[in-house]
Amino acid sequence: MIETERLIVRPWRDTDRAPFAAMGQDPEVTRFLGPLRSRAESDGLIDRMIAMQAEHGYCLWAVERRVDTAFLGFCGLNAGPMGTPLEGGLEIGWRLARAYWRQGYAREAALACLDWTWVNLAIDGLFSMTVPANTASWGLMERIGMRRLADQDFDHPGVPDGSPLKRHILYRLDRPFINHLR
Repeated sequence: MIETERLIVRPWRDTDRAPFAAMGQDPEVTRFLGPLRSRAESDGLIDRMIAMQAEHGYCLWAVERRVDTAFLGFCGLNAGPMGTPLEGGLEIGWRLARAYWRQGYAREAALACLDWTWVNLAIDGLFSMTVPANTASWGLMERIGMRRLADQDFDHPGVPDGSPLKRHILYRLDRPFINHLR
C-alpha cells in the first residue's frame, strides 16, 4: 500500500496477530502506554484497525520490512481520543517491537504516512501525543516537523488518576504549502 526504501506500510493480516500480541507483552514497548495487553485486547485493537481501514481508508497500519517481510509494528492514522484536545482530529502514531528501535524505521514509516495523508486526505493538519517522559516518541515528532503545543498539555481521560502516564503533551503538524506555480 505505502512503500519506502526499506518498509511496506499496509493493512493488517491475520499473521500479524501473534507478533503484535508479543509486542503488547513487552514491558519496554508498553512502558509509556499503560498495562500489558492480553491476546484478546491485542486482537481487538487489530479488529478495530481493520474496521477503521474499511470505513475511512486509513488506520494505524501494519509495518513490515521489505527485505524479509518481518512484522515491525504499526504506523498510521487514528481518530483523536474523545475528551482530549485531539478529539475531532486525526492523530499520527507509531509503535515498533523493541528489536526494531533506533534503526530509523519509525521515522521512515511516519514520513511515508505523512506523504500519504497530504495526498489522500483534505485535512489541515495532524496531531500526535505522548507522555513527557517518552523522549524517543516526542523526539521523533520533532524530527518529522511537528511542533509542540505546550499550552495544550492535558491529563488523558483514559488514564487513571495518580498514574505517571496521566499527563500528556501535544504536537501538531500543519498541511505543508506546496507551490504549484514553479
